[in-house]
Amino acid sequence: MATWQEFSRQAPGFAERVRARFDAAASHVLATVRRDGSPRVSGSEVRYAGPHMYIGSMLDARKAQDLRRDRRFALHAFPSAEGDAKVAGAVVEVTDQSEVDVVQGDVQPCHLFRLDLTEAVMTEVEGNTLVITVWHPGAPPVRYERPDNGPVVRIES
Repeated sequence: MATWQEFSRQAPGFAERVRARFDAAASHVLATVRRDGSPRVSGSEVRYAGPHMYIGSMLDARKAQDLRRDRRFALHAFPSAEGDAKVAGAVVEVTDQSEVDVVQGDVQPCHLFRLDLTEAVMTEVEGNTLVITVWHPGAPPVRYERPDNGPVVRIES
């Protein structure tokens, strides 16, 4: 797993493009795992502080309960014509109130989760070609292209 800073260091140009998609809108779609194992999607905002990317939650919200029980998440940036970005991994709940205050400011009691990344994905359209770029910690981003409904081709970086 990697912090946002480690992702930015390992794949700087790609991380900038992914962050631009998250910065372009205030609300994104968070996927968590319900108690019965089925998926749940919820709206969520992201914040950056120090080396980390964070999500918050109202106190005792369902998504917070999900994340406290099962740390896995996927976060999909609000889609646009400029591209479709996703990150996934596992959360770490922040319980140090001074860290919560730095990230969230002076707000009502809430949950705060630091995101540890296991992947980042960007899907874009270039002309008639679908382009998917995938990053995993410790490896350079890999680009896949699918021209005009043809076969998917891996493009070495």
